[in-house]
Amino acid sequence: HKLKYVPRHTSFTTQHDHIVAYIHYIINMAYDGIANSSPPGNCKMAVPKKGRLYEKCLAMLKGAGIEFRREPRLDVAVCKGIPLTLVFLPASDIATYVGDGNVDLGITGYDVVKESESVVERVLDLGFGKCKLCVQGPVRNGITDPAELAGGRIVTSFPNLTKQFFAKYDEEKGVTTKVKFVSGSVEAACGLGLADAVVDLVETGTTMRAAGLEVVADVLETESILIANPNSDHKDLVSLIEKRIEGYIVATKHVMITYNVSNELLESAMKITPGKRSPTVTNLVDGNFKSVSSLVKKGEVVTKMDELSELGASDILVFDLGNSRF
Repeated sequence: HKLKYVPRHTSFTTQHDHIVAYIHYIINMAYDGIANSSPPGNCKMAVPKKGRLYEKCLAMLKGAGIEFRREPRLDVAVCKGIPLTLVFLPASDIATYVGDGNVDLGITGYDVVKESESVVERVLDLGFGKCKLCVQGPVRNGITDPAELAGGRIVTSFPNLTKQFFAKYDEEKGVTTKVKFVSGSVEAACGLGLADAVVDLVETGTTMRAAGLEVVADVLETESILIANPNSDHKDLVSLIEKRIEGYIVATKHVMITYNVSNELLESAMKITPGKRSPTVTNLVDGNFKSVSSLVKKGEVVTKMDELSELGASDILVFDLGNSRF
């Protein structure tokens, strides 16, 4: 159909080039349409497509053994070895997609889930992206009670949570707090005279302090979480992904410590290294000693080694974990 737009008096070579170029165009469009879709029957998992969560999610999926290749320009990637398709979406949309059943599970912030008011299952806390949603006011105003802001102007990217937070103060004072939504640069609103206070996420507080703001009250503590649609048809695969990710998280937070200790000191040594459930104790050729293996938190391992050495344990070794299952 498109070929009729090739100029009538164009040379054969030029017409041929037009034809070849258009055929390539059609093939590429067809490829993109097929590639940017999920195979029938696959479980679909939403992942943030960019931003502060993106790189951490990719590292976690790799560590959990979820392998995929994402082609340029495409927001869908089919995983190897399991019937799972990753769908890359804005983090702010993921809770809605999961709640509506468009995807079976996803990774996003707890704050996004609460703001969207989507009905989803909180499967697993992932331990990264931790921060707080806070009411922030200008330092110069010295506001210490959020009730002082009731009836005022609040700018935020979380209008639902903000309205819920101020509802009790509005009722007490018989006023209505005016909540205005903006998608970014929330911290600038007070300085520009657009708001009396803002409600925004605080991680380190650097951006807040640079804008001349301080925390008035905490609204919500949040972190990245794995969520699932409660009516998903892929509950077995959702459970498998949960176990894989949980195993990876445990492996990143712990190391394996092994040591030899005399029978007389075994009980005292196991109190130092009780493990996640229980240490593994193995007999040695020398019947007077035991070999002990136990999981220890990374932040505690050096202290544990010192305590074991002081107790009288020997051959103390520490091993990193690649993955785990419990």
